Amino acid sequence: MKLNPAQLGKHLQGPLAPVYVVSGDEPLLCQEACDAIRANVRGRDFSERQVFNAEANFDWGLLLEAGASLSLFAEKRLIEVRLPSGKPGDKGAAALLEYLSRPPEDTVLLLSLPKLDGSTQKTKWAKALIDGQGAQFIQVWPVEAHNLPQWIRQRLSQAGLAANQEAVDLIAARVEGNLLAAAQEIEKLKLLAEGGQVDAATVQAAVADSARFDVFGLIDAALNGEPAHTLRTLEGLRGEGVEPPVILWALARELRLLASLAQQYSQGVPLDKAFASARPPVWDKRRPLVTRALQRHPASRWNQLLQDAQRIDAQIKGQAQGDPWNGLARLALLLAGQRLPLPAE
Repeated sequence: MKLNPAQLGKHLQGPLAPVYVVSGDEPLLCQEACDAIRANVRGRDFSERQVFNAEANFDWGLLLEAGASLSLFAEKRLIEVRLPSGKPGDKGAAALLEYLSRPPEDTVLLLSLPKLDGSTQKTKWAKALIDGQGAQFIQVWPVEAHNLPQWIRQRLSQAGLAANQEAVDLIAARVEGNLLAAAQEIEKLKLLAEGGQVDAATVQAAVADSARFDVFGLIDAALNGEPAHTLRTLEGLRGEGVEPPVILWALARELRLLASLAQQYSQGVPLDKAFASARPPVWDKRRPLVTRALQRHPASRWNQLLQDAQRIDAQIKGQAQGDPWNGLARLALLLAGQRLPLPAE
């Protein structure tokens, strides 16, 4: 049966189901759901735990043996099966169906797997997990961009912190939908916030504490049209050991956004509307920066810069000639509005 993640806490106050399935692609929320189940069974004297990683060539007979064998050390057991592919294969499907048909007493099975695609959900084993009477199926969905600020505010409140809207928006812009990163930032803020109050300055201090030069600072300097600051920040990132793929990811993400916005604007879509429909949306505090950047190049030029980013990616992978750091410097400076000659072929 399906169980909403928000209902899990209340459900765990009652009798336990023999099988729990946590499915989704949001690592933090899936981890917290599994942790809640683990903590609950520990509190009920489930003192033995077996963990199986069901990767390629996994022997699914081990699951059935674990379910059938008597525990030498405990009366109650938790069996965990982690299925990273989300596809157990024929043997795994048969083993899961057999286990579900006769779940052992005093045993809880916790199965964790990614979000199941449409075709997988139609299989017999998946239907038994989703709609069967013996299993509780917990589907974890990612937090949508427009709900992220509210999610951050709730997490801050749970941590005993109160934040103004500017601080919440700044955290949301920094983490870009990465909930694990958001949770880590909130943990740092618990140490830095005086009296439990969080403002934009506190958030900036937390970010500055984690890295003297950060990738977001590089992007902001480039969007603001500050080539000298951009280059200095890039060199700082290199000096601190930040790898080129991390910097390229940030630059390419911003270029894709700018290319999309420029294309919409060239077709007559007002910028405010384009900002609101972007995924993730462009927050109010960043709109002046993005607007200034859009004024530097036509839509076709942003697409050319994306091609430059693809060439740097090939350089990083050793599939093209050239130094990726030189390519990153050139790309960042072009984003900042610095006119440069074409690279030599």
